[in-house]
Amino acid sequence: MSLAPLVQQPLLAAVETCREALAEVADAQPLYLSTPEKEQLLLQATALVAQVEELRLRTLADAGDIAVVHGARDAAAWLAHAAHLDPAPARADLHLAHGLEARPRVAQAMRAGQVTSTQARVITQAIDDLPDRLGPELCANAEARLVEYAAEFAPIELRRLGRRILDVLAPEIAEAEEAKRLEAEEAAAREKASLKFRDLGDGSSRITGILPTTCVERLKTYLDAHTNPRRPPEMGENPDLARIPFNRRRARAFMDLLELIDPERLPVHGGDATAVVVTISIDQLRTDLATAGILAGEGEQSISATEARRLACQARILPAVLDRHGRVLDLGRSARLFQPAQRAAIRLRDHTCRGEGCTIPARWCHLHHEDPWSNGGSTDLDHAVTLCAHHHQRIHDHHYTHDRLPNGDIRFHRRT
Repeated sequence: MSLAPLVQQPLLAAVETCREALAEVADAQPLYLSTPEKEQLLLQATALVAQVEELRLRTLADAGDIAVVHGARDAAAWLAHAAHLDPAPARADLHLAHGLEARPRVAQAMRAGQVTSTQARVITQAIDDLPDRLGPELCANAEARLVEYAAEFAPIELRRLGRRILDVLAPEIAEAEEAKRLEAEEAAAREKASLKFRDLGDGSSRITGILPTTCVERLKTYLDAHTNPRRPPEMGENPDLARIPFNRRRARAFMDLLELIDPERLPVHGGDATAVVVTISIDQLRTDLATAGILAGEGEQSISATEARRLACQARILPAVLDRHGRVLDLGRSARLFQPAQRAAIRLRDHTCRGEGCTIPARWCHLHHEDPWSNGGSTDLDHAVTLCAHHHQRIHDHHYTHDRLPNGDIRFHRRT
């Protein structure tokens, strides 16, 4: 008496069939396919991925019993451990799985290979963002329309369409709802805004943060204006800037921006006007290779004497010169920085950075004391010159010397 073979569960059988079929072509290379065949293979494989992913998500949404059996927090936590996945993406998958349960049109489109998992996330999120007061019918219409759009648009474009779906389905309320949504987003963005600083121990620090998009866009506008200011056509581009990657140009612009902030316009901090104090001994002040201290924020950090001298020209800092016993000899001077009228006059005179061949407009430049402030120089028009950030850094770099040309430009020479 023979027993009839056990009938395998259809879902498991389908997955096993797919794996067996793929195993048969595991060693086949697409190198010999024609171009049309490669196109077809890529599109069909992408559709197959969407179908397999839908089945996986459909099962994940109904896998709470697995978590119970194994004592896991949820099915995503068990799957992350059992399949060696990252926990965060696994939790996101579980969230999408439950979202698809409430969005049958999206799930059906994935099941047919017409919508990818990334598009499905965008669509479900867009519908979830619609106010509940608009009712289920409008949400269903939005779901259907976005599924149609998925046949033509990539996720990033689909996300934009999802944010403006009311313009299509309910234009009479779209503007008011958009205003409410933006106000809620802006309030949430300000609530979760965060900025962290980490000293890397090599003279640099890492800044990480989350800021409202409006704030970031404003900062980008300021920095981009400084990295690529408008110039008359005859002035051309500064070749030094053209060779620097744009992200590094933005970083330099950010550093310049901090140096140009007027502390007199900042809030009082700790009972005193906001100020950054640079401490340096009288001997260090006169030495090329020496160190100074910068007192700001949570404590004192070391900087080079070269950097301290450069900051004394431009930045709104308070230089504190110490004797050999650490006692303060001089704490700033009343007219260390150029006054607004002086700055305007100098820039009208110089027009551009006076570094030889540099075309950065004077309005984007620093003002440098030719007779160094650190050596007792005065803040006079005749002893000032406009220098862009790059050339201001160079004129204080002890690796370079410089000459003043007859036309007032400054020519730099690398020390040998």
